[in-house]
Amino acid sequence: MSKVTIGVDIAKHKFDVARLENGKYKHKKFDNNEQGFVDLLDWLTTFGDVKPAICMEATGAYSIPLAEFLAHSDYLVSVVNPAKIKGFAKSELSRVKTDKADAKLIARYAMEKKPPQWTPPPANIRELQALLRRIEDLLEMQQMEKNRLDTADATIIDSINTLLTLLETELDATRARVQLLINHDPDLKQRRDLLESIPGIGESSSAHLLVALSAHYGFTSAKQAVAFAGLNPALNESGTWKGRSRISKMGDPLLRAKLYMPAVVAGNHNPVIRQFRQRLEHNGKHGMAIVCASMRKLIHIAFAILKSNKPFDPHFALA
Repeated sequence: MSKVTIGVDIAKHKFDVARLENGKYKHKKFDNNEQGFVDLLDWLTTFGDVKPAICMEATGAYSIPLAEFLAHSDYLVSVVNPAKIKGFAKSELSRVKTDKADAKLIARYAMEKKPPQWTPPPANIRELQALLRRIEDLLEMQQMEKNRLDTADATIIDSINTLLTLLETELDATRARVQLLINHDPDLKQRRDLLESIPGIGESSSAHLLVALSAHYGFTSAKQAVAFAGLNPALNESGTWKGRSRISKMGDPLLRAKLYMPAVVAGNHNPVIRQFRQRLEHNGKHGMAIVCASMRKLIHIAFAILKSNKPFDPHFALA
């Protein structure tokens, strides 16, 4: 029987799938929703394979629902740190960057590297993820209605305001459910309290960090967590020429988004981040470069605090 691997390049609304067998590919694009997941299974069964290995990048809220669906459908699923896929692309001297090409790249990576099987997160983390995803969905709908309100005809303004009120009520209720879940889970509550001892980290960012830094992901270093968030620097140089370094953005975009404001606030109220920011400013850094570096620093602090099981101590951190 021929060996088959499936590579999935996933985004917010769509995902590309590449089936690799004997050096030949079959490609198809699907919607990133439950119907798209079912359509994927229907497409895979047309080849008569005995549930081939499926590999995708760890992109947080975008990849977890599909990974869970496939795992529950008894497929061997691997969820790989995007930095590993990027390193593999460099080893191949890959220059093409499209969704279709990325899906093929991931299929080749799975064929060669045979990444370990991914298992769904424990019930408490899975429930927390679902609630956090729901909050993001509600926020997106809320923003859409606010945008409509700017140019709406007078005849539909009341309807839009009614929906905005409903969305705000649902947001408050879902946020309350997140805190209720955490408060009734001793482990989550303890870890949340540790995270929120860090100046700059609040309810929203601590909840997302609880998921990202959970034991389920098995990070053994803060650098791995930074790469998972896509905050690791991506060097841009060739020979003696050196371009501007940027963050890789090959990770969980939602986690990056949720750490942005905490990093800004921490720059003023967290003595460790404030001193770190001042040193970067002295070295000529500014703007977004400082914010991204502060986001990385926050992940390092959060990782260390959860590992030591001790709350934030500015005197110890500064020392």
